[in-house]
Amino acid sequence: MTAAAHRRATLEDVARVAGVSRSTASRVIAGTGFASPAAREQVSAAVDQLRYVPNPAARALVRGGGVRLVVAVLGTSAAVLDDPYVHQVVGSAARVCTPSGVGVALHWLPIGDPRALDQLDGDRSVCGVILVNTTEELLEAVPRSMRGRVVSIGVGSATVPSFDVDNAAGSEAVLRHLYATGRRRIAMVTGPRWLPCAQRPVRTYRRLMGEAGLPERVLTGDFTAARGRTAAGEALRHWPDVDAIYAISDDTALGVIAGLRDAGAQVPGDVAVAGFDDIPVAGLTTPALTTASHPVGRIAVAAATALLDGRPVAPVTFFPSALITRASA
Repeated sequence: MTAAAHRRATLEDVARVAGVSRSTASRVIAGTGFASPAAREQVSAAVDQLRYVPNPAARALVRGGGVRLVVAVLGTSAAVLDDPYVHQVVGSAARVCTPSGVGVALHWLPIGDPRALDQLDGDRSVCGVILVNTTEELLEAVPRSMRGRVVSIGVGSATVPSFDVDNAAGSEAVLRHLYATGRRRIAMVTGPRWLPCAQRPVRTYRRLMGEAGLPERVLTGDFTAARGRTAAGEALRHWPDVDAIYAISDDTALGVIAGLRDAGAQVPGDVAVAGFDDIPVAGLTTPALTTASHPVGRIAVAAATALLDGRPVAPVTFFPSALITRASA
């Protein structure tokens, strides 16, 4: 009885039974490189005898295809890796990759480092990269050798397909809802200025305010609740008549509500508040938060699937965002 009878057969077992080197056995099994007809016959017979099943991850390594999909997140510090949004991307990608024997890793890309992708480019274990918080500068820095193995959640380019939520349409739905409920002095808390996808809602806001003849009241945000809390105080100081605040992040919007309460303002009686993302706690707060949906899971699944399939996809794929009305606005 062979040793392989007591455990799952390995590539080394196949090579030993076939009487060939490990590298020859791997070439025959992977279908790459040269091997003599006799060696191919011996390896095939050993595979049948041992009932050898190639591990998908090992097979990927032999072929140079990689065994890891990397979610690479651009940010000002490594703290960006703690963002629940990033965790959702990783989890959704893992659901796609696990059945194929491909792992998912998380990687921080510091802003302003043109060599941030070089490490991934030279790593043979990486089969593909999902860029998150993508900028034009980052896209320009993608090495030519990585093209076809990189997709973006956010802005894309001619060589890097993008998958993202249609936050312009989602923001328009929220702002039109605020207008329809009688709000006319609407302030906005944005996302980071350096993030291109965060500018789409800003352009939508400016267009709608202009069309309605309403004043623009814009405060820069960073997607955090802490910034929302301070932004609420700033809005009340700059514009005491403000009657609605739209934040393009639910976390920021919840911070806005806290800041308004700190100042003694009632939500939605004095100031209506709306966000974007529809995070799990959005419907559990008091008041429950009016927002727009953000199908992060579906977006990440599509991005990971595109990388694993290796087939051409549309340059830009937008996922719809739906208005969700609750008590805060």
